[in-house]
Amino acid sequence: MFNKKDLELQNVGIKNVAYPVSIKEKTGSRQQTIATISIEAQMPRRFRESCVSVFTHILGKYKDDLHMTMFPKILTDVRERLQANQAKMELVFPYFVSKSAPVTKTESLMEYKCSFKGESHNGEEKMLLGVHVPVTTLCPCSKEISEFGAHNQRAEVTLTVDPLKFIWIEDLINLVEQCGSCQLYALLKRPDEKFVTEEAYTNPMFVEDVVRKVSQDVLAHPDIGWFSVGVESFESIHKHSAYAYVDSDDLE
Repeated sequence: MFNKKDLELQNVGIKNVAYPVSIKEKTGSRQQTIATISIEAQMPRRFRESCVSVFTHILGKYKDDLHMTMFPKILTDVRERLQANQAKMELVFPYFVSKSAPVTKTESLMEYKCSFKGESHNGEEKMLLGVHVPVTTLCPCSKEISEFGAHNQRAEVTLTVDPLKFIWIEDLINLVEQCGSCQLYALLKRPDEKFVTEEAYTNPMFVEDVVRKVSQDVLAHPDIGWFSVGVESFESIHKHSAYAYVDSDDLE
């Protein structure tokens, strides 16, 4: 007769735990934010203790210095405490960057969705850093066929990288923001609105163009190994979105 206690589980963990964390900023300060955290590990058959208390204890241990370079240590703690061969962890959190409007220089805070992902398997670690960055895309076809004007819309660029060295979140965001028709801002006054409208009009781009531009800039970055780029454009004259994606493994 089958004994359910003998069943070896593939993975066990906790998902979507809201947790206060402190993220180091490029300015040298620390930003307090709320992360959604998921941790999982392979559960050996012989291990019977509840894993939830282990995960929550480790989160509390590192919450004041929870950044990407700490992931190997955190995942090693998870593996050792649970006697697991493999452990994974993901942090998804809002990150705020102060931006100046292009003309009036009015300051405002822009929110970006960011993520840290880590995996430890038999002592080997892999870490990924991700940013979701909104930009404007203006349709080249619309501009070409219209006597005046062109349809434009907000798009979201999702860039995930395998950093070879430490990379600031702000630097990745800035890299992406240079690759759309125009950047987005939380607060614009009329002179700024004129600027961003005309800036987008002079830089028409399909989602494919944005993916190619981000990829080119990432390939030129000395501290980035593997990467992926996805761009979704929330079309202003269509019900559907336009989308493009590339994985750097496919570029070889």
